[in-house]
Amino acid sequence: MRAGVLRATAHEAAGAGQRVAGLRVVDRSAKQLARLGHEIVVASDGACPTPPGARVEPVADGAEADALAAKLGAPVVAADVVRPSNRDLDGGLRVTNGASRGAAEDAVFAELLRGDLGFVARHFNKPLSFRFTRHVLCKLPITPNQVTVGAGLVGAGGAALIASGRPWLMLVGFLLAHLQSVLDGCDGELARVRFQQSAIGEWLDTVVDDALNVLLFAAVGVGLWRETGSQTALVLGLAAAGTMVLYSTVAYRELVRQGQGGEVLKVRWWFSRGGSLKERYGQERGFSPARLLLTI
Repeated sequence: MRAGVLRATAHEAAGAGQRVAGLRVVDRSAKQLARLGHEIVVASDGACPTPPGARVEPVADGAEADALAAKLGAPVVAADVVRPSNRDLDGGLRVTNGASRGAAEDAVFAELLRGDLGFVARHFNKPLSFRFTRHVLCKLPITPNQVTVGAGLVGAGGAALIASGRPWLMLVGFLLAHLQSVLDGCDGELARVRFQQSAIGEWLDTVVDDALNVLLFAAVGVGLWRETGSQTALVLGLAAAGTMVLYSTVAYRELVRQGQGGEVLKVRWWFSRGGSLKERYGQERGFSPARLLLTI
Protein backbone atom coordinates (compact mmCIF):
# COMPACT_ATOMS: atom_id res chain seq x y z
CA MET A 1 0.00 0.00 0.00
CA ARG A 2 1.41 3.37 -1.01
CA ALA A 3 1.92 5.90 1.79
CA GLY A 4 0.12 9.23 1.92
CA VAL A 5 1.48 12.02 4.10
CA LEU A 6 -0.92 14.12 6.15
CA ARG A 7 0.79 17.41 6.99
CA ALA A 8 -0.37 18.38 10.50
CA THR A 9 1.79 21.26 11.72
CA ALA A 10 1.26 24.60 13.44
CA HIS A 11 0.39 26.09 10.04
CA GLU A 12 -2.66 23.80 9.77
CA ALA A 13 -3.66 23.83 13.45
CA ALA A 14 -6.35 26.56 13.24
CA GLY A 15 -8.49 24.68 10.73
CA ALA A 16 -7.63 21.03 11.35
CA GLY A 17 -9.70 20.77 14.53
CA GLN A 18 -12.81 22.48 13.13
CA ARG A 19 -15.77 20.30 12.18
CA VAL A 20 -17.16 20.12 8.66
CA ALA A 21 -20.26 17.94 8.20
CA GLY A 22 -19.69 16.17 11.48
CA LEU A 23 -15.99 15.41 11.07
CA ARG A 24 -12.87 17.28 12.11
CA VAL A 25 -11.10 18.51 9.01
CA VAL A 26 -7.97 16.51 9.91
CA ASP A 27 -10.04 13.31 10.26
CA ARG A 28 -11.76 14.04 6.94
CA SER A 29 -8.38 14.33 5.22
CA ALA A 30 -7.20 11.07 6.80
CA LYS A 31 -10.35 9.20 5.75
CA GLN A 32 -9.99 10.48 2.21
CA LEU A 33 -6.39 9.26 2.04
CA ALA A 34 -7.50 5.85 3.34
CA ARG A 35 -10.40 5.68 0.88
CA LEU A 36 -8.01 6.30 -2.00
CA GLY A 37 -5.86 3.39 -0.85
CA HIS A 38 -3.06 5.20 0.98
CA GLU A 39 -1.42 4.20 4.24
CA ILE A 40 -1.64 7.32 6.39
CA VAL A 41 1.57 8.85 7.70
CA VAL A 42 0.98 11.95 9.83
CA ALA A 43 3.83 14.45 9.70
CA SER A 44 3.31 16.35 12.96
CA ASP A 45 5.16 18.97 14.94
CA GLY A 46 2.85 18.43 17.93
CA ALA A 47 0.96 21.69 17.49
CA CYS A 48 -1.89 20.29 15.38
CA PRO A 49 -4.55 17.67 16.21
CA THR A 50 -3.95 14.28 14.60
CA PRO A 51 -6.35 11.46 13.70
CA PRO A 52 -6.52 8.69 16.33
CA GLY A 53 -4.52 5.54 15.69
CA ALA A 54 -2.53 6.95 12.77
CA ARG A 55 1.22 6.49 12.34
CA VAL A 56 2.90 9.74 13.38
CA GLU A 57 6.31 10.92 12.15
CA PRO A 58 7.75 13.90 14.09
CA VAL A 59 8.77 16.90 11.96
CA ALA A 60 9.88 20.41 12.79
CA ASP A 61 7.63 22.27 10.34
CA GLY A 62 5.74 22.08 7.05
CA ALA A 63 8.90 22.12 4.94
CA GLU A 64 10.17 19.05 6.75
CA ALA A 65 6.78 17.38 6.25
CA ASP A 66 7.03 18.00 2.50
CA ALA A 67 10.55 16.59 2.53
CA LEU A 68 9.26 13.44 4.25
CA ALA A 69 6.61 13.05 1.55
CA ALA A 70 9.25 13.42 -1.17
CA LYS A 71 11.43 10.81 0.55
CA LEU A 72 8.52 8.36 0.69
CA GLY A 73 7.39 9.19 -2.84
CA ALA A 74 3.99 9.92 -1.34
CA PRO A 75 1.31 12.55 -1.98
CA VAL A 76 0.98 15.14 0.77
CA VAL A 77 -2.30 16.65 1.95
CA ALA A 78 -2.80 19.43 4.47
CA ALA A 79 -4.78 18.66 7.61
CA ASP A 80 -6.80 21.87 7.21
CA VAL A 81 -8.03 21.38 3.62
CA VAL A 82 -11.43 19.98 2.64
CA ARG A 83 -11.82 18.30 -0.74
CA PRO A 84 -15.57 18.14 -1.45
CA SER A 85 -15.48 15.61 -4.31
CA ASN A 86 -13.67 12.90 -2.28
CA ARG A 87 -12.52 11.38 -5.58
CA ASP A 88 -8.96 12.71 -5.69
CA LEU A 89 -6.47 14.84 -3.78
CA ASP A 90 -6.52 17.83 -6.10
CA GLY A 91 -7.65 21.30 -5.08
CA GLY A 92 -9.77 21.74 -2.00
CA LEU A 93 -10.79 24.53 0.35
CA ARG A 94 -8.58 25.58 3.22
CA VAL A 95 -10.35 26.03 6.56
CA THR A 96 -8.96 28.74 8.83
CA ASN A 97 -12.01 30.27 10.53
CA GLY A 98 -15.78 30.07 10.81
CA ALA A 99 -16.46 31.63 7.42
CA SER A 100 -14.15 29.27 5.53
CA ARG A 101 -15.54 26.32 7.52
CA GLY A 102 -19.06 27.24 6.39
CA ALA A 103 -17.95 27.60 2.77
CA ALA A 104 -16.27 24.20 2.89
CA GLU A 105 -19.41 22.59 4.33
CA ASP A 106 -21.52 24.28 1.63
CA ALA A 107 -19.24 22.73 -0.99
CA VAL A 108 -19.42 19.26 0.59
CA PHE A 109 -23.22 19.24 0.45
CA ALA A 110 -23.36 20.81 -3.03
CA GLU A 111 -21.33 17.82 -4.24
CA LEU A 112 -24.20 15.52 -3.18
CA LEU A 113 -26.50 16.89 -5.90
CA ARG A 114 -25.96 13.94 -8.25
CA GLY A 115 -27.06 13.96 -11.87
CA ASP A 116 -29.36 10.94 -11.39
CA LEU A 117 -31.67 12.79 -9.01
CA GLY A 118 -35.22 13.19 -10.27
CA PHE A 119 -37.24 16.40 -10.35
CA VAL A 120 -39.00 15.87 -7.01
CA ALA A 121 -35.81 14.78 -5.23
CA ARG A 122 -33.74 17.68 -6.56
CA HIS A 123 -36.24 20.50 -6.05
CA PHE A 124 -38.36 19.37 -3.10
CA ASN A 125 -36.78 16.57 -1.05
CA LYS A 126 -33.09 17.47 -1.17
CA PRO A 127 -33.44 21.06 0.08
CA LEU A 128 -35.14 19.60 3.18
CA SER A 129 -32.96 16.53 3.68
CA PHE A 130 -29.73 18.51 3.25
CA ARG A 131 -30.73 20.89 6.02
CA PHE A 132 -31.78 18.06 8.35
CA THR A 133 -28.61 16.07 7.69
CA ARG A 134 -26.33 19.09 8.00
CA HIS A 135 -27.84 20.80 11.03
CA VAL A 136 -29.19 17.82 12.99
CA LEU A 137 -27.84 14.40 12.02
CA CYS A 138 -24.21 15.48 11.56
CA LYS A 139 -24.23 16.69 15.16
CA LEU A 140 -25.62 13.45 16.60
CA PRO A 141 -23.89 10.12 17.37
CA ILE A 142 -26.12 8.30 14.89
CA THR A 143 -25.19 5.99 12.03
CA PRO A 144 -26.58 6.02 8.47
CA ASN A 145 -28.06 2.55 8.99
CA GLN A 146 -29.94 3.78 12.05
CA VAL A 147 -31.35 6.62 9.94
CA THR A 148 -32.46 4.08 7.32
CA VAL A 149 -34.31 2.00 9.91
CA GLY A 150 -35.86 5.07 11.54
CA ALA A 151 -37.09 6.40 8.20
CA GLY A 152 -38.46 2.95 7.40
CA LEU A 153 -40.50 2.93 10.62
CA VAL A 154 -41.96 6.33 9.70
CA GLY A 155 -42.96 4.97 6.29
CA ALA A 156 -44.44 1.81 7.78
CA GLY A 157 -46.51 3.93 10.17
CA GLY A 158 -47.74 5.94 7.21
CA ALA A 159 -48.73 2.78 5.36
CA ALA A 160 -50.69 1.57 8.40
CA LEU A 161 -52.65 4.84 8.52
CA ILE A 162 -53.35 4.72 4.79
CA ALA A 163 -54.66 1.18 5.13
CA SER A 164 -57.12 2.31 7.83
CA GLY A 165 -59.46 3.67 5.18
CA ARG A 166 -60.36 6.72 7.28
CA PRO A 167 -59.85 9.86 5.15
CA TRP A 168 -58.03 12.02 7.72
CA LEU A 169 -55.83 9.17 8.85
CA MET A 170 -55.06 8.37 5.22
CA LEU A 171 -54.02 12.00 4.66
CA VAL A 172 -51.67 11.85 7.65
CA GLY A 173 -50.38 8.54 6.30
CA PHE A 174 -49.50 10.07 2.96
CA LEU A 175 -47.73 12.94 4.73
CA LEU A 176 -45.70 10.41 6.72
CA ALA A 177 -44.91 8.53 3.49
CA HIS A 178 -43.54 11.72 1.99
CA LEU A 179 -41.61 12.46 5.18
CA GLN A 180 -40.03 9.02 4.81
CA SER A 181 -39.08 9.93 1.25
CA VAL A 182 -37.26 13.02 2.56
CA LEU A 183 -35.57 11.11 5.39
CA ASP A 184 -34.60 8.38 2.93
CA GLY A 185 -32.10 10.78 1.41
CA CYS A 186 -30.52 11.55 4.77
CA ASP A 187 -28.91 8.14 5.30
CA GLY A 188 -26.94 8.32 2.07
CA GLU A 189 -26.01 11.95 2.66
CA LEU A 190 -24.75 11.18 6.15
CA ALA A 191 -22.80 8.16 4.89
CA ARG A 192 -21.07 10.16 2.16
CA VAL A 193 -20.15 13.23 4.18
CA ARG A 194 -18.84 11.07 7.04
CA PHE A 195 -17.15 8.45 4.83
CA GLN A 196 -19.41 5.74 6.28
CA GLN A 197 -20.57 4.06 3.06
CA SER A 198 -20.85 0.29 3.27
CA ALA A 199 -22.21 -2.60 1.24
CA ILE A 200 -24.54 -3.52 4.11
CA GLY A 201 -25.87 0.04 4.25
CA GLU A 202 -26.48 0.12 0.51
CA TRP A 203 -28.44 -3.14 0.64
CA LEU A 204 -30.35 -2.09 3.75
CA ASP A 205 -31.43 1.14 2.08
CA THR A 206 -32.61 -0.67 -1.04
CA VAL A 207 -34.49 -3.43 0.79
CA VAL A 208 -36.22 -1.01 3.19
CA ASP A 209 -37.27 1.27 0.31
CA ASP A 210 -38.65 -1.60 -1.75
CA ALA A 211 -40.45 -3.13 1.23
CA LEU A 212 -42.11 0.22 1.89
CA ASN A 213 -43.16 0.49 -1.75
CA VAL A 214 -44.85 -2.90 -1.45
CA LEU A 215 -46.57 -1.84 1.78
CA LEU A 216 -47.74 1.47 0.30
CA PHE A 217 -49.22 -0.12 -2.84
CA ALA A 218 -51.08 -2.65 -0.73
CA ALA A 219 -52.11 0.00 1.83
CA VAL A 220 -53.66 2.25 -0.82
CA GLY A 221 -55.70 -0.65 -2.18
CA VAL A 222 -56.83 -1.75 1.28
CA GLY A 223 -57.59 1.81 2.38
CA LEU A 224 -59.72 2.59 -0.66
CA TRP A 225 -61.52 -0.72 -0.29
CA ARG A 226 -62.34 0.01 3.34
CA GLU A 227 -63.53 3.52 2.54
CA THR A 228 -65.47 2.85 -0.66
CA GLY A 229 -66.01 -0.91 -0.73
CA SER A 230 -64.33 -1.05 -4.16
CA GLN A 231 -63.05 -4.53 -4.89
CA THR A 232 -61.28 -3.13 -7.96
CA ALA A 233 -59.17 -0.81 -5.81
CA LEU A 234 -58.23 -3.70 -3.53
CA VAL A 235 -57.25 -5.96 -6.42
CA LEU A 236 -55.24 -3.24 -8.17
CA GLY A 237 -53.41 -2.30 -4.97
CA LEU A 238 -52.49 -5.89 -4.19
CA ALA A 239 -51.53 -6.51 -7.84
CA ALA A 240 -49.23 -3.49 -7.78
CA ALA A 241 -47.65 -4.76 -4.57
CA GLY A 242 -47.13 -8.19 -6.14
CA THR A 243 -45.59 -6.63 -9.24
CA MET A 244 -43.19 -4.69 -7.03
CA VAL A 245 -42.16 -7.91 -5.27
CA LEU A 246 -41.52 -9.56 -8.66
CA TYR A 247 -39.50 -6.60 -9.93
CA SER A 248 -37.42 -6.46 -6.75
CA THR A 249 -36.70 -10.18 -6.93
CA VAL A 250 -35.44 -9.88 -10.51
CA ALA A 251 -33.42 -6.72 -9.72
CA TYR A 252 -31.79 -8.25 -6.63
CA ARG A 253 -30.88 -11.37 -8.59
CA GLU A 254 -29.17 -9.21 -11.21
CA LEU A 255 -27.36 -7.13 -8.58
CA VAL A 256 -25.95 -10.27 -7.01
CA ARG A 257 -25.13 -11.89 -10.36
CA GLN A 258 -23.41 -8.76 -11.69
CA GLY A 259 -21.70 -7.95 -8.39
CA GLN A 260 -22.99 -4.40 -8.40
CA GLY A 261 -23.70 -3.94 -4.70
CA GLY A 262 -27.16 -3.02 -3.47
CA GLU A 263 -28.21 -0.05 -5.62
CA VAL A 264 -30.74 -1.06 -8.28
CA LEU A 265 -29.72 1.77 -10.65
CA LYS A 266 -26.34 0.02 -11.02
CA VAL A 267 -27.90 -3.00 -12.76
CA ARG A 268 -26.83 -3.34 -16.39
CA TRP A 269 -30.10 -4.14 -18.15
CA TRP A 270 -30.24 -5.38 -21.73
CA PHE A 271 -31.94 -2.15 -22.86
CA SER A 272 -29.32 0.16 -21.31
CA ARG A 273 -26.75 -0.54 -24.07
CA GLY A 274 -24.21 -2.27 -21.89
CA GLY A 275 -24.13 0.37 -19.15
CA SER A 276 -26.15 0.91 -16.01
CA LEU A 277 -28.87 3.54 -15.74
CA LYS A 278 -26.75 5.27 -13.10
CA GLU A 279 -23.84 5.52 -15.54
CA ARG A 280 -26.04 6.79 -18.35
CA TYR A 281 -27.95 9.42 -16.40
CA GLY A 282 -25.82 9.98 -13.29
CA GLN A 283 -23.63 12.68 -14.83
CA GLU A 284 -26.42 14.66 -16.52
CA ARG A 285 -27.25 18.04 -15.05
CA GLY A 286 -29.89 19.22 -17.50
CA PHE A 287 -33.38 17.98 -18.25
CA SER A 288 -33.77 14.49 -19.66
CA PRO A 289 -37.23 12.92 -20.10
CA ALA A 290 -35.79 9.42 -19.62
CA ARG A 291 -33.90 10.40 -16.49
CA LEU A 292 -36.99 12.17 -15.15
CA LEU A 293 -39.14 9.06 -15.60
CA LEU A 294 -36.49 6.75 -14.16
CA THR A 295 -35.64 8.76 -11.08
CA ILE A 296 -38.65 10.90 -10.19
